[in-house]
Amino acid sequence: MKKEQNMTETAGAPSVSKTSVLTMALCFMVAVFEGFDLQAAGVAAPKLGPAFHMEPEQLGLFFSMSTFGLLIGAGIGGRLSDRFGRKAVLIASIAIFGLMSIGNALAPSISALMLFRFLTGVGLGGALPNLLALVSESASPKVKNTMLGLLYAGMPTGGSLVSLMSLVGAVDNWQLVFAIGGIAPLVTVPLMVLFLKESAQLKAAKAVKASTDRQGFVFALFQEGRMARTLILWTAFFLSLLTMYILLNWLPTLLVGRGLSRPEASLVQMSFNVFGAVASLMTGVLMDRMRLRTVVLISFVTAALGLVLLALAPAVIGISLIVGGVVGWTMSMTQALLYALAPANYPTAVRGTGVGSAVAAGRIGSAVGPLLAGALLAGGAAPETVLLVLIPLISLAGIGAVFLSNLMGAGRPARADG
Repeated sequence: MKKEQNMTETAGAPSVSKTSVLTMALCFMVAVFEGFDLQAAGVAAPKLGPAFHMEPEQLGLFFSMSTFGLLIGAGIGGRLSDRFGRKAVLIASIAIFGLMSIGNALAPSISALMLFRFLTGVGLGGALPNLLALVSESASPKVKNTMLGLLYAGMPTGGSLVSLMSLVGAVDNWQLVFAIGGIAPLVTVPLMVLFLKESAQLKAAKAVKASTDRQGFVFALFQEGRMARTLILWTAFFLSLLTMYILLNWLPTLLVGRGLSRPEASLVQMSFNVFGAVASLMTGVLMDRMRLRTVVLISFVTAALGLVLLALAPAVIGISLIVGGVVGWTMSMTQALLYALAPANYPTAVRGTGVGSAVAAGRIGSAVGPLLAGALLAGGAAPETVLLVLIPLISLAGIGAVFLSNLMGAGRPARADG
């Protein structure tokens, strides 16, 4: 069984080639669009909220609607990609989240806005496990984690673009943010149709093994010794994305609540994203060169310390820029680490299902996070209190990642070899 699995993994794992570079470039573009959309809601909220006369609880629900959609889209998109191919499902997902993002800009009412935001999330969720699987299955094993780290770096890069729009005043027209977030991915659809190659590993896996149609959801996630890995991944994704999405959606509001001006808060958010993009790539490089457990400990310990600094540091723009960059760096390390580990824990034939389920578990956390922050603030909690609540959550995610590194073999670099 193991020998057969290794044959399928090797069959589609070329060294750096035109195909892998092109796949990486196209997937990175989509990751930028995902990051743009995921943070567009938080940046547009100061204008969008008053436009629809939203209370804090309604705003929290708006933030969470896309993540509810992401939860469904990730589970379905990952499963469908194992059966029908990564390319087709990815392109369909991109088209959905592009069209629905434009719908956000045109929504005539709160109910329509919530619906479009949910459907945008479905498309975003369907795209993400396929991005991870395609990059994982096209890259050379020696640089696989570096490529996955670069892919994840696209998300804070997209977030940085939204922050830049905020700085130049473009988000005064909040509809423009969602229109740009919809048109850009739609432009890439024909490029994906023409130039994106289907996963060679997936083709090889289907040729060697019986059709994945016969392998149910339970088999993919819990059989052949995958139960512990799946449960740990679900827990770590849930807690880490709960933490991350509170920061992504509420960071500008929390900083303003602590005394910064809106432009200063936008600068801090840009620092958060720029440092996060660099850290994502560096995390992948470290995973290809260092012991896995060491990278896990560095990532999660520094993330907890960064949150302590963010909660307790004085609300002065210079200090806040530095602390925001530190938190962006450390939190992005944890995210890049988990997104690189997920494909490594499943063989090709069920990788889409496995990665999609982990992403879906994370999306439950990312839906709960903004609601939790909204409830705490509505109940009178100070911004510092909201930030301090995140510290034990990210610490528990780190403990889970340490256990996972032990299962994978902590003394060697992580490889996505199933």
